[in-house]
Amino acid sequence: MSVVPLRNDASHRTELETQLLYGDLIEIIKPRKEWSYIRLERDNYEGWIDNKQFIKINETDFLQLRDTPKVLSDDLLDYITLENGEMQLVLMGSNVAVCPFLNHHFQGKVRKDITTTYAGILNTANLYRNTPYLWGGKTHFGIDCSGFTQMVYAINGIDIARNARDQAKIGEALSFIEEAEPGDLAFFDNEEGNITHVGIILENNFIIHAHGKVRVDRIDQTGIFNTETNNHTHKLRVIRKILP
Repeated sequence: MSVVPLRNDASHRTELETQLLYGDLIEIIKPRKEWSYIRLERDNYEGWIDNKQFIKINETDFLQLRDTPKVLSDDLLDYITLENGEMQLVLMGSNVAVCPFLNHHFQGKVRKDITTTYAGILNTANLYRNTPYLWGGKTHFGIDCSGFTQMVYAINGIDIARNARDQAKIGEALSFIEEAEPGDLAFFDNEEGNITHVGIILENNFIIHAHGKVRVDRIDQTGIFNTETNNHTHKLRVIRKILP
């Protein structure tokens, strides 16, 4: 399927935790009649998925697909041809390397053997501008702050954690905003000191982040400054350099 919700309980009424894209691999931990508790191979995120929205494969095929180099769809929207000849939508960042295994066909633009650069990260980030905010979202139809940073880095060859608090544990911490380069990740905390927000540093003291929509704001040593409302919306906690 193109995009599948992962929920925090076995019901469509419960909170959306994250989303799976076409080609994502999962491990079934607790199967039930209609739902299964699974672990996402990409980032070890766990939650509940509707049994009608995935297919089971054996462990040998799982390991082979896991070790197959990723080939990612590189257009915002594209299509695969299913075994029965029907067309199915795929979104940017979907792993179309699984197509031959599923007897699907994809002839669209891809990226493989990816060399990660800050320029590539910034180019991808800008493709998400004006995407509406969606808690748990990871696509151009709706995305949250950490889903945005995870997808931007994944499309550029680096898998990072799903949540902002876990993303803040990787890379090298910088002491001052002046040390940051475009493409570094900036993290922000709430009044209790918990990291709750993340964005990607741009040039000239700007940041791109998902807040209402994927937008560009100013950033300073205090945090994110929204020039439309003329106030700081997020308090800066730390900036981390992910690339060497």
